Amino acid sequence: MSIKNVTIIGAGLMGAGIAQSIAAAPKLIARGVSVTLVDVGADRLANGRKIISASLGRVAKKKFDGDKTAADAFVADTVARIGFSEDAGAAAKDADLVIEAIVENLDAKQKLFRDLDSRAPKTAIFASNTSSLPISEIAKATLSRRDRFAGLHFFNPVPQMKLVEIVRTQELSDPVFASLKQLVEGMDKVGVECKDTPGFIVNRLLVPYMLEAVRLVERGDASKEDVDIAMKLGAGYPMGPFELADYVGLDTTQFITEGWYKTGKGLQGKELVEPPQSLTKLVSEGKFGRKNGEGFYNYKK
Repeated sequence: MSIKNVTIIGAGLMGAGIAQSIAAAPKLIARGVSVTLVDVGADRLANGRKIISASLGRVAKKKFDGDKTAADAFVADTVARIGFSEDAGAAAKDADLVIEAIVENLDAKQKLFRDLDSRAPKTAIFASNTSSLPISEIAKATLSRRDRFAGLHFFNPVPQMKLVEIVRTQELSDPVFASLKQLVEGMDKVGVECKDTPGFIVNRLLVPYMLEAVRLVERGDASKEDVDIAMKLGAGYPMGPFELADYVGLDTTQFITEGWYKTGKGLQGKELVEPPQSLTKLVSEGKFGRKNGEGFYNYKK
């Protein structure tokens, strides 16, 4: 099963990054793979184009070492390989693969896939970029596509991050999995296989680690600054857990952990994923981390 036409729904950081990574991949260019980025309004699409152009500009600056003409041509050529559309149904009608990268909300994702199920080809593969919601629950919105419904969890920033978690439900067929892995490898990324369990691989390990760091500080065992220093110098991590939580977004971290604590398979009610008080307090105060200038640390200074 060859994937030639990819439609991405959602022109935010993740969707734009996935589109850029497909459009800029030499192996996929050689295979004639096309990509279309979709969102609900011209302003959102314009923002997606802006994200892509800025990211490509940084790549081009290094790639062409000050040759502005070559750098500008690289950016323009890559953006030109991306289609932009406000009509999800029209963009999906010839798609071999539809990747959803919209808001992390189960109802919204199910509604999108329910709408697209009757408009995309019956052979099309559906995939969600969710980082925390069960793929099997999202797939319930489709009628007869369970064997062609998977998770494709990219990491931010997508153009730089090599990893993609390819999430298998019990129904996913082997040929579909193989096609997704081939696409990921064509993007010059590494795909790892994982089952449809809470957090998949990375977040299942990473989120409890961040939460325990918060609880450690809440107990008065150490300061957040010393915890971050200890994990960077003692464990070789590029960021400490508080720096990482601020980078991911405290609202995102709380959303994930609350979902797991309430309904997560094998995690429900467990202290391991219980939202810490200080995290809940910061989110209630609108302090989400780097994205709005303050979280565990203040970035407005």
